[in-house]
Amino acid sequence: MSTRFQANSRPAVPLEHGAVPWLLAVALVTAGPHVEHLPWWLSLLVAATLLWRAWLWRQHRRLPPRWALSLLVLGMIGAIGWQFRTLLGKDAGVALLVVFMALKPLEMNSRRDAMVVVMLGYFLLLTHYLYSQGIATGLWLLSATTLLTAALIRLHGGPQPIAAVARHAGLLLAQALPFMLILYLLFPRVSGPLWGLPQDAHSGLSGLSEQMAPGSISRLIQSGAIAFRSRFAGELPEKADLYWRGPVFDDYDGLTWRARALPGKPPPAPKVEGIGQAHAYTSILEAHNRRWLLALDVPTSLPADSSLAPTLEALAREPVRARARFSFVSSVDYLANVSEAPAILQQALTLPPRSNPRSRALAAEWASRPPEKIAEAALAMFRNQNFYYTLQAPLLGTNAMDEFLFETRRGFCEHYASAFVFLMRAAGVPARVVAGYQGGEINPVDGYLTVRQSDAHAWSEIWLAGRGWVRFDPTAAVAPSRIDQGIVAALPVGETLPIVIRLDSDWLRQLRNRWEATNNAWNQWVLGYNPQRQREVLSRFGWREPDWRGMTASLAALCGVALLIVTLWTLPRRRTVEPILAAWQKYCAQLERRGIARAEWEGPRDFADRVARERPDLAALTSQAAGYYADLRYGPHSRNAADTLRQLQQCRHRLPPRRRKQA
Repeated sequence: MSTRFQANSRPAVPLEHGAVPWLLAVALVTAGPHVEHLPWWLSLLVAATLLWRAWLWRQHRRLPPRWALSLLVLGMIGAIGWQFRTLLGKDAGVALLVVFMALKPLEMNSRRDAMVVVMLGYFLLLTHYLYSQGIATGLWLLSATTLLTAALIRLHGGPQPIAAVARHAGLLLAQALPFMLILYLLFPRVSGPLWGLPQDAHSGLSGLSEQMAPGSISRLIQSGAIAFRSRFAGELPEKADLYWRGPVFDDYDGLTWRARALPGKPPPAPKVEGIGQAHAYTSILEAHNRRWLLALDVPTSLPADSSLAPTLEALAREPVRARARFSFVSSVDYLANVSEAPAILQQALTLPPRSNPRSRALAAEWASRPPEKIAEAALAMFRNQNFYYTLQAPLLGTNAMDEFLFETRRGFCEHYASAFVFLMRAAGVPARVVAGYQGGEINPVDGYLTVRQSDAHAWSEIWLAGRGWVRFDPTAAVAPSRIDQGIVAALPVGETLPIVIRLDSDWLRQLRNRWEATNNAWNQWVLGYNPQRQREVLSRFGWREPDWRGMTASLAALCGVALLIVTLWTLPRRRTVEPILAAWQKYCAQLERRGIARAEWEGPRDFADRVARERPDLAALTSQAAGYYADLRYGPHSRNAADTLRQLQQCRHRLPPRRRKQA
């Protein structure tokens, strides 16, 4: 009875001392890249915890007691809650997972604990895609997955050369590659994510804001990140015509411009008439968590599920929270809202009362002129007087326009657009501020026009009778090179800009272009493999109208074929293993006749240890047989494998005769 109980019970398998470094490497590789997103104090605590565990392993010290670990866990959870003001959401959730990964090794005594660390590592890898989905992240996660698989092999296979473990892990992942490709191509795609994301999942996205104050755009251009890419079906417009329209601001409180919804009945749909050549193009827009689509000013044809706002910006139905493709037709010469709603014109004349008296007095001098002449007078002032285009604009006080126009005269595009609109309104001309991007750079590798955050810009519009809304860019009057050549040519030497747009070396610029073109292909064909892309790919194989039923059936059939191929490929390897397993099983069967049954879960070393405790007379021979079997089954391939197998087979014949039962 006792023997049967021991055979069927599953006591915790102790963790081998040599497996601990593998598990610490798993914790480091899966949690380490999150240092960029974690608070500095938490990163230091996690690093100190892993170093402490490594020191305990190196010194063969006992692990800390459970009560100490419990206090440490509660303290870290409380600190995370204090830091993020919640334990839910993307950042707080990832921080908790990283803490659990760092603390679990401190109570890692058994193989079961080690399995928890490995499984937590697989789960933690998924969280990296919440922050980055680029090629570098994909390569890192593939390497980390290989390490996790290798750790599993080392955990269950005993001491082995690192090269053999890595080769085995790579072979397992290579066998999974056909299934991955089949699932990628044929698994029915859905338009949205398969699971919900926390509310703060998109909180780190950069781009234009819903308001504009002095310094807001100048801070944005410090980023060299790509805002969107566009490819034109025909001729590219002139660089001076590349105005990409974003939010329109028509409400001013004396410091900040905002977009304000008009009360009462919504204004009628805008009317746009294109003049001259129309430009068809497709934009790949990076996620920015806003609705505007940044179309070329001004769009005459929009993609599905989008609309043209009364202020002429293209808007998606939902905020753009993932990279997406949109096709437009735009005309750079147009008539827009020649008959404008009175409420919009009234809003475009509103100014805060009793502010900026000097600016109002200047505008009053121009008020008797036609609107076009008033605009020309303002532009001439910016062009001919000592105004400077710079990112290092001084701070402005209560009467910001007076200080800018008559004292500091140093500013960026938001300063000039804001001042121009203020003067126009003060002179009785309806005007508003438009934010977006201006320019872009053609990537010769893939032909896409790349527009970066550093191309962010603000300009002005005034409404003219018979012409509608007309663009005026006061920045072009101060720094014409900003529009003709880009931000680098316009700013004084020494002003801070991202290094990615200040590249002077041809080979560095070519390297950047090739890397960004590769990223663009990755984004379109891997990350952007949506239902539309899937239909395009399948249509190239002659499948014109794929549906989910047909794709599911094909998926099952192809997976079955791939499984058959992998099975046939591995059968020769199985035949080389079968004599080894048969010899070990025959030896264990002889021991069972002598009253020692091996449980299915017992490995050769564990079984040999139990035989030594229960039958000391069979300890040496069983340890020898278990060693032969472990070397043959789990060790590296050896030229002496045949001799080792013969010695394993002889162990069965060297067993002493069974004890006869006493009468």
